[in-house]
Parts: sequence; C-alpha cells; structure tokens
Amino acid sequence: MAEINVVPYIDVMLVLLVIFMITAPLLTQGVKVELPQADAEPLPAEMNEPVVVSVDAAGALFIDVGEGKNDPVDPDTLVARVAAVLKYKPRTPIMVRGDRNVDYGRVVEAMVLIQAAGAPNVGLITETPER
Repeated sequence: MAEINVVPYIDVMLVLLVIFMITAPLLTQGVKVELPQADAEPLPAEMNEPVVVSVDAAGALFIDVGEGKNDPVDPDTLVARVAAVLKYKPRTPIMVRGDRNVDYGRVVEAMVLIQAAGAPNVGLITETPER
C-alpha cells in the first residue's frame, strides 16, 4: 500500500509562512506626511479608489499613480498624470495629503494644479484627533 508523506510539504508551507510574515511589513511604502487632525466624515464606500497627491514637509509633490510613487514629481508631471486618470475614469476622486508643517500656500498650489488637470473638486485628507 502506497502512502504519501506530507511532512515535507508542511515544513515548506511553514517556512513560506514565516518568510511572508517577515517581508510583508517591509513592502509597505509611502511618503512620510504628518496629517493635520480634524473631525471629518469618512468617504462613502461606494466611491472609486481615490488618487492621492501628497505634499511632504519640504513641499515636494508626490502622486500615487504611475511609476515612482515614492519619488517627487514636478508640477507638469502631476498635471499630466491627474489628467490621464480623469480621462479614463472621470469620476475618480482626487485627494490631497498635506503635511501639517508645510506652508499652506504649497498645498493650495497642489490643489490649483489638480484643478488645472480637469478635476472638478479636490478633497483633503486629515487624521481623526485623539481624544
């Protein structure tokens, strides 16, 4: 009678599980932005996935669309990428994450660039204040 020995398969699965548990937190990438705190209602769940434009503490612009999501973009690239997204998905919400330490004028400049790309409105991302 032939039997299959499954012990080696279990060992391999446990090794893979450990590898994925270690590497998954390392894959999280993003721009370091300290958001201002404000009481705001969350977005409805039925909306499309928003395009997020970030302004870090130094005033550099980032967009989470296209190549180099963690690389700063110039204003022309930002306008081109937002316009391309809106061309293919016109109802995509555009959100701005502005660092609490950045000059307010820089966040407004980002919003003006987004509106120049054809966005009808722009949302701001905040954190819920700790109580």
